[in-house]
Amino acid sequence: MLKLISSSCIHRLNPASVPVLRPVADSASPLLRVLSSLSLSRSNRYLGGRIFFCSDSSEGSDHVVEAEVKAAEESPSKASAIVSTYPRPEDYLTVLALPLQHRPLFPGFYMPIFVKDPKVLAALQESRDRQAPYAGAFLLKDEPDSDPSVVSSSDTEKSVYDLKGKELFNRLHDVGTLAQISSIHGDQVILIGHRRLRITEMVSEDPLTVKVDHLKDKAYNKDDDIIKATSFEVISTLRDVLKTSSLWRDHVQTYTKHIGDFTYPRLADFGAAISGANKLQCQQVLEELDVYKRLKLTLELVKKEMEISKIQESIAKAIEEKISGEQRRYLLNEQLKAIKKELGLETDDKTALTGKFRERIEPKREKCPPHVLQVIDEELTKLQLLEASSSEFSVTRNYLDWLTALPWGEYSDENFDVTRAQKILDEDHYGLTDVKERILEFIAVGKLRGTSQGKIICLSGPPGVGKTSIGRSIARALNRKFFRFSVGGLADVAEIKGHRRTYIGAMPGKMVQCLKNVETANPLVLIDEIDKLGRGHAGDPASALLELLDPEQNANFLDHYLDVPIDLSKVLFVCTANVVEMIPSPLLDRMEVVAIAGYITDEKMHIARDYLEKNTREACGIKPEQVEVTDAALLALIESYCREAGVRNLQKHIEKIYRKIALKLVRQGETIVENSALVESSNPEHMDENSEEVDNLQSNQPADQSLCLDNKSTDMEVSKEREEDKEIETKTIDKVLVDNTNLDDFVGKPVFHAERIYDRTPTGVVMGLAWTAMGGSTLYIETTLVEEGEGKASLHVTGQLGDVMKESAQIAHTVARAILLEKKPGNPFFANSKLHLHVPAGATPKDGPSAGCTMTTSLLSLALKKPVKKDLAMTGEVTLTGKILPIGGVKEKTIAARRSEVKTIIFPSANRRDFDELAPNVKEGLDVHFVDDYLQIFDLAFDDEKSHNTEK
Repeated sequence: MLKLISSSCIHRLNPASVPVLRPVADSASPLLRVLSSLSLSRSNRYLGGRIFFCSDSSEGSDHVVEAEVKAAEESPSKASAIVSTYPRPEDYLTVLALPLQHRPLFPGFYMPIFVKDPKVLAALQESRDRQAPYAGAFLLKDEPDSDPSVVSSSDTEKSVYDLKGKELFNRLHDVGTLAQISSIHGDQVILIGHRRLRITEMVSEDPLTVKVDHLKDKAYNKDDDIIKATSFEVISTLRDVLKTSSLWRDHVQTYTKHIGDFTYPRLADFGAAISGANKLQCQQVLEELDVYKRLKLTLELVKKEMEISKIQESIAKAIEEKISGEQRRYLLNEQLKAIKKELGLETDDKTALTGKFRERIEPKREKCPPHVLQVIDEELTKLQLLEASSSEFSVTRNYLDWLTALPWGEYSDENFDVTRAQKILDEDHYGLTDVKERILEFIAVGKLRGTSQGKIICLSGPPGVGKTSIGRSIARALNRKFFRFSVGGLADVAEIKGHRRTYIGAMPGKMVQCLKNVETANPLVLIDEIDKLGRGHAGDPASALLELLDPEQNANFLDHYLDVPIDLSKVLFVCTANVVEMIPSPLLDRMEVVAIAGYITDEKMHIARDYLEKNTREACGIKPEQVEVTDAALLALIESYCREAGVRNLQKHIEKIYRKIALKLVRQGETIVENSALVESSNPEHMDENSEEVDNLQSNQPADQSLCLDNKSTDMEVSKEREEDKEIETKTIDKVLVDNTNLDDFVGKPVFHAERIYDRTPTGVVMGLAWTAMGGSTLYIETTLVEEGEGKASLHVTGQLGDVMKESAQIAHTVARAILLEKKPGNPFFANSKLHLHVPAGATPKDGPSAGCTMTTSLLSLALKKPVKKDLAMTGEVTLTGKILPIGGVKEKTIAARRSEVKTIIFPSANRRDFDELAPNVKEGLDVHFVDDYLQIFDLAFDDEKSHNTEK
């Protein structure tokens, strides 16, 4: 495809691929001169010169071939730009088919292509060596579902090279060009177009060879006025394009025009080849054998090129006008600023900024540390010396903005009234005596000292127990500003320590942002979810928190962005965590842990009645007299739906109940209004009669009396409306009652059922107590005999147990054998029994060092064929020597035992103090035994005199 005048750039062929060519005399003649001569002489002349051909290769790179054309000594009619070879081109009726991807090759033009198939390349080389350097160049058809206007991707181009044989034959256009193989350099082949061809049939597939017919243009009258006019219009349009398109004009002024017998068919081919039309339009020109029609098609293409040039010129002009307008406005604004500055009407940006920063820091100057003041003054001086357009200016401006915005030495007045603080804490939360006591101690110390010292308190407990809201209540009780940020999943140290100022978009850390927001240096900062800190490529945030939460270091906390020490010693830090064990030890060492175990049923009842229900009712817009939720319903809700240690799920269920109540009340209200409207509309006759009577009375009365009558009638109507409103009010909306009988209509079926599987535990089954992150729970440990025989002693454990519990089962098996040997010397049960120990709810992972004594009791119960005491639960780890080790979660396990109606609990002796610290209502009605040796558990579990759970 030749582009002498093209909107795309012109590329050069590799010099090694073509012979060295010399320029001839008239090399400086541009195309514009040629077109002018054509339009003036209106005759065909032979002009000496050089040939330049520009084509798009299959790889997207274009090349220019310069070839010397010698003027023939014969008559001008025989002159040609292409030197004929022997044998003649028309003798080739079978040619090698070469696919062209982007544009067709027109006769008389050069085109470099790349041949990737080694067989095709070898065949071309062989043809050239045999002095038969001809092949057929045919344009590839687009894929059936593809859009020809969309540029294909490189993947599609690569797939074209994979086409072979019949598949390639079916994708070729029928009409192509007989191409002379000018040169072959590597996989690059230079083709010269000679004449049009039409494929008749396929000869061979690999490489693809086809039979062709040589096409000739249809006869035409060269003196036909229509053909002449069309050709002159093509030439005129090309001249116009050269005038408007600077890109085309530069190309033509740099390179000369194709020279030869310039006939009408060649003019049509020339115009189509250099236009920017797509390949299908060019193929249409190539296939057209009627010279007049071909000229018309070419004229359409060059006219379109002309329109594109005009659009390009208008776009360039519009953009130029816009840019010049903006530049003019900018210059005028700069001149205006300079004039105002000379007249003293306005200061420049730097002076205004400096004044703002000085005005901001002036009230804090006495309280501000000297080293901070020094840095601020230095930065202000630097700001005056910097250019406003420099990047350093914006960095310094942002730095001064942060430095002057911090509350240096400004503290909020704290309230050390212990009674007031107690009242506020009781208003917001029910129970939580330990936490409230710790806060009151902090306030009392502050009152005696006259000032408060920042502390680090860590509230740990299950989700939903109110850890975050406790922090907000503490801030209200102390009259401190409150700031909360969550570090759950935080993996970037810069969030805590800040970025270096040199980074783009640098920001201080969360602590500096906190001080700027609260505007005091002694806020209460709640660091939420500190046990869920992440660790990524940007460092370890847990280690970065050490400086922030260390009372010995945070008096001189250094943020990377500010780079000046900040005093955080007066800040009260409150951290929250679900599991303390997940907090790194160095960080945990700097905290004072206050455990919140969760709420028992009685506490949940108080919280639901006094806090959750009241707030939810107000949020839903329901009046207290419109609804009644019974204590039985709340108790059923807590026991069967919301057994979690926290109350968040309980709040969700109460909200669900009140939403359904609100919908019910609205529906009832709409029904009453509709009924009242129906009653009013059902008595229109009485209204008409009354109105007629009033009209008659008014007509028979004087004016003053009629006015009085009007007033009386309106008063009667108003009183009647009030009576009707009272009747509607008497039809008040029924109060919605929620009790345990209709609770499932509001919240669905119960989620939890009784944890007790057995009313009377059978042989080999013992109830244990467990701690989970959601609170305490009871679980059974079951043991059964699989097989009995001499020497078959073994133990199989199931129930998705962790490594610790598996080891506990092995220890329990050993301890049980020792105790059975001691209590029943002649019983060979464990020596000859294959046992299976299982913990139900196998889908739930279980692990922890508190099930040893329960497993031992279960094994002994099976060995002795004796069930344990009724309503008994136990917890504790056993050693190989029978000692009972302490456990954790005493409160949660006690609550779980009460929920399962357990009467007797066995705890390790080391946990006596933990149990004594429990509230009286938690310990009420429980028979608790503290043991330090398993033999004591044996006596309690299998005492025949006290046991009422005997097999029948």
